[in-house]
Amino acid sequence: MVLSRNRPARAGRAQRRRQRRAALALVLVAPAVAELTLGSISVRMLWLVVLYVPIYGAGVLLIREAVRRTGGGAGALLLMGLAYGLVEEGLALQSLTSPHLYGAAGWGPRPWGVNAPYAELNLPYHAVFSVLLPVTLVELMFRDLGRRPYLRRGGLVGTAAAALLGVGLLRVSVPPSQDPGYLLSGRAALVVLGLAAAAVAAALVRFPRRAGRRRVGVAGPVPGLFRLGAVCAVAAFAFLALLFPFAGAHHCAFLPRAWAPLPMAAAAVVAAAAAWAVRRWSAADGWTARHRLAAVTGALVAHTAFGLVSHTRDPLDTAGLAVIGAVMVLLLHRLDDRLAAGPAAPIPDHR
Repeated sequence: MVLSRNRPARAGRAQRRRQRRAALALVLVAPAVAELTLGSISVRMLWLVVLYVPIYGAGVLLIREAVRRTGGGAGALLLMGLAYGLVEEGLALQSLTSPHLYGAAGWGPRPWGVNAPYAELNLPYHAVFSVLLPVTLVELMFRDLGRRPYLRRGGLVGTAAAALLGVGLLRVSVPPSQDPGYLLSGRAALVVLGLAAAAVAAALVRFPRRAGRRRVGVAGPVPGLFRLGAVCAVAAFAFLALLFPFAGAHHCAFLPRAWAPLPMAAAAVVAAAAAWAVRRWSAADGWTARHRLAAVTGALVAHTAFGLVSHTRDPLDTAGLAVIGAVMVLLLHRLDDRLAAGPAAPIPDHR
């Protein structure tokens, strides 16, 4: 009788340890995916990753906990990622409206003072690469935990405090040194906060209700793993290349600034087509955890490949990012091996 009482207690403690490890993994994976594997931080300045851990790590963990506790899926994560991008780029960095920071004001049109190409690039980027992909990776690493929360109430409060600290830390470190003299107006700040709040409300209220009524597991073809990864890779690279000026360009897609709406429209089409295709495939019978990983892998490989042609400044940076990319591919391959050795039953991709 004593043994029967102790066994559930030991199992509960083991699960809590797994939940803590998953939470820690997400705190580390989020800034690694968003910043490190893109080359935004050069190998000589890797210590700067510490600056991003509170806002990325704690912020994305908080988002994951909120979405999973309310029953949301990928759609809710993307909306929360949009809110995250509005807070980081709009309030902490002020990059959405700054006429100086990163030279973003010169990429293309600035309706209502908003750096439109920069906003189109970075808000979806945060939704996908800062939030959706890290959460997906960690949930694949800890499949036994499923969609369970990783944190208890105390951990949730501490994570929220760390995320707020991260916003403040970014605000007092980057703009004063990189964009001195610019201050977002109070009216613009209220607009950004309102948009972020609307995205959060939609993610935590509207999307979970819709997800509960959505039919999944419908019949339909599922692409092979390589084809799926290739489609996601092409879409990710094309989206980034259409909007981010690289290889000496000052405007989008090497075109004159007045023509920037053309690559902006093309990038929107690429993103919409890729989202439609993955959504359709993920609802089909036969969609598995390995398919989810293949989609993530394709996007991440293209993301790092783009970083090699756009963010590296010298041979040391290029070599460093190449090593990071190689390690990333190796770790993704090992995760795929683990998934292949596990249960082969199809899994629904709850959106």
